[in-house]
Amino acid sequence: MYQTGQTIVETLDQIHRHELVLPAIQREFVWKPQQVCRLFDSIMQGFPFGTFLYWKVARENSAKFNYYDFVLNYHELKGRHCPPHPRFHDTPLIAVLDGQQRLTALNIGLRGSMATKLPRLWWNNPYAFPKRFLFLDLLWNAGTDDNGDSGYRFRFRRESDTNVVRDSEGNPTECWFQVSQILSMDGGPPMVRWLNQHLDQESVDPAYETLDRLHSVVKRDHVIAYYEEKRQKLDEVLQIFIRMNDGGTPLSYSDMLLSIAVAQWTKHDAREEIHRCVDELNRIGSGEGFAFSNDFVLKAGLMLSDIGSVRFKVDNFNRENMAKLEKQWPSIKQTLALAVQLVAGFGFSRVTLTSNNAVLPIAYYLHQRGLSESFLSHSRYEAERQAVRGWLIRSLLKKGVWRGIDSLLTALRRVLREHGEYSFPASKLYAEMARTGRELVFNEEEIEDLADSEFKSRTFALLSLIFPHVDPRMNCHVDHIFPAAMFTPSRLRSMRVPEDQIEQFRDRANRLGNLQLLPGPMNTEKSATMPYVWLATAYPDENSRRQFVNDNLLGQIPTEITGFLDFYEARRARLVTRIKNLLGSVDGTD
Repeated sequence: MYQTGQTIVETLDQIHRHELVLPAIQREFVWKPQQVCRLFDSIMQGFPFGTFLYWKVARENSAKFNYYDFVLNYHELKGRHCPPHPRFHDTPLIAVLDGQQRLTALNIGLRGSMATKLPRLWWNNPYAFPKRFLFLDLLWNAGTDDNGDSGYRFRFRRESDTNVVRDSEGNPTECWFQVSQILSMDGGPPMVRWLNQHLDQESVDPAYETLDRLHSVVKRDHVIAYYEEKRQKLDEVLQIFIRMNDGGTPLSYSDMLLSIAVAQWTKHDAREEIHRCVDELNRIGSGEGFAFSNDFVLKAGLMLSDIGSVRFKVDNFNRENMAKLEKQWPSIKQTLALAVQLVAGFGFSRVTLTSNNAVLPIAYYLHQRGLSESFLSHSRYEAERQAVRGWLIRSLLKKGVWRGIDSLLTALRRVLREHGEYSFPASKLYAEMARTGRELVFNEEEIEDLADSEFKSRTFALLSLIFPHVDPRMNCHVDHIFPAAMFTPSRLRSMRVPEDQIEQFRDRANRLGNLQLLPGPMNTEKSATMPYVWLATAYPDENSRRQFVNDNLLGQIPTEITGFLDFYEARRARLVTRIKNLLGSVDGTD
């Protein structure tokens, strides 16, 4: 039945007392800071923001199911998951079936924080995730929104940020109020006192109007409406949950399938196991780790346990298949970690691994053979590791290979299963991919396109293939031979580059002909040094310097940047020859 009448603060108090919980079939919190801000703006403007669907769990049934708490202090890297509740016994509960994202947004905005990655900073940078809180600009003039919309201005800010921003004449133009403070603030005089402490008298009245509106929607207005479901069978509740969220938005199909797995695993908590697996995989390797998802692990489960096709469809997630997947889960999880360690050993990370799905055939191969960590380093597996690496790099360089992959993964799994126990069947995989229209041989046009590759994620894979002398385990960086900082128009003019050549210089600065792989520490030391100077310093011995130049196809290195175009074109020609030798045919031995 439908219920109305709760305030936001009453609902948050229910969450705080663990009376309002999340069932294990729910997904994670996925909203971005901007979505949280829009929700608060809608509430402030009096817009409807949806009815919630609650499941009233009877006291005698509370211990039968797993529940989670709402996220409070969200951290994009370290705190994305809902914390699990201990098992409830003989406790009446209300579980949220629809509305988790909205309720979590309210919880974060009014009681917690969000730490999302700042742009242009590395994922392993401890300063990339500042803790920020929701603020409301009390002086924002409705109708002057950047997009032309009336409304209120919410933003996630650091507590140390300036509360009041003034113009050149000292007049306040912004007054940022931390939204969580409204919970402990009574209306009327306490709000006036806060405003008098921060604003001039003439600014208090408009700011008070906005602050009082916030106080009203949070603590006085009865804005929470919900429908309460009282059926107690989990299968029936699951069907309601899926119907409420069917269609791909806002809940993805794979999220629904994860919910089905959660409902059908008996010995493990599927949600917790899969989330922990994702986190562990993403921490593998040095530097930035990886960016695997629940989708990847679910698809890996289907593939490695030999369930039907690997397509995400309800039929594949029936009780029999989920029992099979749960039984094999410990070995599947172990094999996935081994596969990702292998790929990390090839030098890949979240930035350079352009398709996570490319890891799945490798994982299936390792799973079929029952290989252990010795595969990562033992000399007897060296040829197999190189065969795996060559196949992986080719598949990442070929455009379109990993789009619409369900039928491809199913076909590759069949080849790997029928091949038997020994050696990586590279030639058979190449043949099967060619049969399905995803041939990994590169024609002349594709080779020329690769030689013109710009500085981006697939460049690492290409350079690591072209220059096998560079050990990818040394956390290699893609380095500009002639430093990128040299290629601004003003710098080029100051170094006497002709005006009619400046655009050509700038176009080629970020392309393959000006790129190489260097171990991270060496690249840091090189910084913006010109190559001729850097080589003399890094390799003072003439023989070692000549070896580096030959290994990296550098040729004659000019002493001035004015010779860059000749250097670039000569090196590009050498790169085309090497790429053609490497990718113009496939050599796979089984």
